[in-house]
Amino acid sequence: MKTLPQSWVRIFVTLATVTAAVVVGWFLWDYYLNQPWTRDGRVCADVVRIAPDVSGLVSEVLVHDNQPVHPGEVLFRVDPARFTLALQQSEASLASADAALKLARRESARFQKLETNNAVSHSESEQRTTMTVQREADYQMAVANRDLARLNLERSEIKAPVNGTLSNFSMRPGDYVTAGQPVTALVDADSYYIAGYFEETKLRRIHVGDAVRVQLMGADTDLPGHVTSIAPGIEDRERTDSSRLLANVNPTFSWVRLAQRVPVRVTLDQPAHLVAGQTATVMVSPADPQGSFALLRR
Repeated sequence: MKTLPQSWVRIFVTLATVTAAVVVGWFLWDYYLNQPWTRDGRVCADVVRIAPDVSGLVSEVLVHDNQPVHPGEVLFRVDPARFTLALQQSEASLASADAALKLARRESARFQKLETNNAVSHSESEQRTTMTVQREADYQMAVANRDLARLNLERSEIKAPVNGTLSNFSMRPGDYVTAGQPVTALVDADSYYIAGYFEETKLRRIHVGDAVRVQLMGADTDLPGHVTSIAPGIEDRERTDSSRLLANVNPTFSWVRLAQRVPVRVTLDQPAHLVAGQTATVMVSPADPQGSFALLRR
């Protein structure tokens, strides 16, 4: 049996090597350009801006920075003395309004009987009826003021609305807080998700429900997840509104058209320790979960 010349063997090996290199190169080129993956991902979470509903001096602080808290847990208290006095004052006003209303009702009933017996005029009876209506309005206002004072006293205890961890919290007793002004941030522990910013050219390969693998920077293991939603729009930075309410489009002269980044929301399928703001690599429906994803880590 004849063997191929050595030159033919070298040519065959060279062609096979070139062909394999072309196939691998084409695969990598298609993978890096067209496959739905991105290194531009972030760990996100909802942040509750904790703000008191009443103003006053802080009398007690019960938590510290970076502490996990639960719904209903008291974070700090505003000095309740002023609100307690306001409640007592409103309750006294309510008692006075209640007594005046009862008296007005008795007088109105008595004048109606006298009117029936022609002992008083109809206009006098109507005046008593009108006075009763006014006393009822005063009583309702006193009830509202009492409820408002009670609510302010309850709101002097600032409580955690959700499960989460406090961040950038440095309050001390004696600080003055203003109603509506945030004093700390509470990162909602039940709201963590991954935001992957994908190029618009890759969106056609991404669908809600697709499997996702997430690699956090510095982590050794991948986190499984799935696509929850895709952002319906992004801001048009090239367009502004003019004073005449007409579109003002900035002219562009660039030779290269860069693909826009569109946020894709990913929910993890298993619990994990996450920190809002962490960098993540996100890949949707990988064809080769082990081999191809390993390339992204390098």
